[in-house]
Amino acid sequence: MINRRSFLKSAAGSAMLTCFPASLVGMARFQSAGQIEKRVLGRTGEKLSMIGFGGIVVRDATTKEAADRVAQAIDRGINYFDVAPTYGNAEEMLGPAFEPYRKNCFLACKTQSREKEGALEELERSLKKLRTDHFDLYQMHAVTKVSDVETILGPGGALEAFLQAREQGKIRYLGFSAHSVEAAMKLMEGYDFDTILFPFNYGTWNAGNFGPQVLEMAKKKNMGILALKAMAKGPRNRDEENPFPKCWYTPFSDPREAEQGLRFTLSHPITAAIPPGDENLFTMALDLAMKFKPLSEQESLEIKKKAQLGEPLFRYPSTQA
Repeated sequence: MINRRSFLKSAAGSAMLTCFPASLVGMARFQSAGQIEKRVLGRTGEKLSMIGFGGIVVRDATTKEAADRVAQAIDRGINYFDVAPTYGNAEEMLGPAFEPYRKNCFLACKTQSREKEGALEELERSLKKLRTDHFDLYQMHAVTKVSDVETILGPGGALEAFLQAREQGKIRYLGFSAHSVEAAMKLMEGYDFDTILFPFNYGTWNAGNFGPQVLEMAKKKNMGILALKAMAKGPRNRDEENPFPKCWYTPFSDPREAEQGLRFTLSHPITAAIPPGDENLFTMALDLAMKFKPLSEQESLEIKKKAQLGEPLFRYPSTQA
């Protein structure tokens, strides 16, 4: 029997070989004219647009702006929407804008509470704000510390809230987002979650050894795999003015670089990527996704070399885990 430490060590090396160069072999993909490609979400069988609408896109928007941004996404074939209580007033703005399309879309939400009582309370508030009676996917949000995983999975932990809410029909699938390899691996070991939302990014993958081992384990478990930070360039210089206040990191704003980022992520067996919350970068991602094609082997090698020149946003092992 292999222990967790040994698995992580072996996976760190083997995953690089099995998951890169990227391959979409075995990924069920669906294309309609004028629409962004859809892909199956692991064992759930759900078909999601390979670009997701992050709720931050409508944070601090006017009512009309929020409605227009949601309608634009729907017109492009987006059917996967993701939001969280920590995204400012995103839930309040997304609720009415999204309501006309709810029955035909997949709605994901999150809780940052690690305990049962807090998670149940947050779930009820989010359902009310988003004007829905259930979430298609409910996720533990931004899990980084291993100690938080122990709380989540332990007695009185948030997982108990998720299981209770699923029995009551308030959520359909259970998932999590994580910002460390250590937390992601421990969550996958501790419970058979339906989905994972994780930063799969060419810089962190190649220069930070952050991601391959997580993707490998998620694939083996036939989970639905969703991506964050595909268009992240790296850490933001705190001394410089931030032209993208909705991003805590430096995103790719040049279309060619953004396209490389998206193509790297979506050339792996990942169902969907959620672009940065800046509305202009989101629109750019929609445009780029319409002409998506998987990376060639030569392009994969070029990106691997380019990644070594930058500073990755995340690394494994993590100093925060």
